Amino acid sequence: MLHTRLADRKIVLASQSPRRKELLAGIGLPFETFVLPDIDETIPDGMFGVEAAEYLAQKKASSYKNYITPNMILITADTIVCIENQILNKAKDKTEAADMLRTLSGKTHQVVTGVCISSAYKQYVFSDVADVRFAKLSDAEIDFYIETCKPFDKAGAYGIQEWIGYIGIEHLEGSYFNVMGLPTQKLYKFLHDFV
Repeated sequence: MLHTRLADRKIVLASQSPRRKELLAGIGLPFETFVLPDIDETIPDGMFGVEAAEYLAQKKASSYKNYITPNMILITADTIVCIENQILNKAKDKTEAADMLRTLSGKTHQVVTGVCISSAYKQYVFSDVADVRFAKLSDAEIDFYIETCKPFDKAGAYGIQEWIGYIGIEHLEGSYFNVMGLPTQKLYKFLHDFV
């Protein structure tokens, strides 16, 4: 059983995201969080989709290399929203959030989460992709969502688990939890394989 295999390991989630904490807790594994400030999340020009998400997860992991102890398993992750050859990161303000949601309105986009599992001895990087289609959103719906949920810490300026997900998402192909920020089924499997 996974819990037995990981009994002597200290699992550390390197994320400030409350969604990732909730999702990792849902797997039923004890873990701690540890976050370094100001990790550069710049993506090289021309990088897109899976390559970009995995690059960011691995880049975050490299920032922690001096903190990993022999019994530790470190989990880093990054979620990006991709549409029409552009990446929608976190919105800086209400205007940018509204622009992003108008871009997503009535269209299908991809949500890609890259995950890096690291120990003192090895590293494994993987990703998960979901296709999400939004219904056509009105300006009033977009404004209401931004005012009430303030989605400035989320890629693409939305959270699937929030109001806009309830009223706006027409179709989802892939993992709901991946869209929230952590592909739990794959993470569970790869943690089992990692130890």
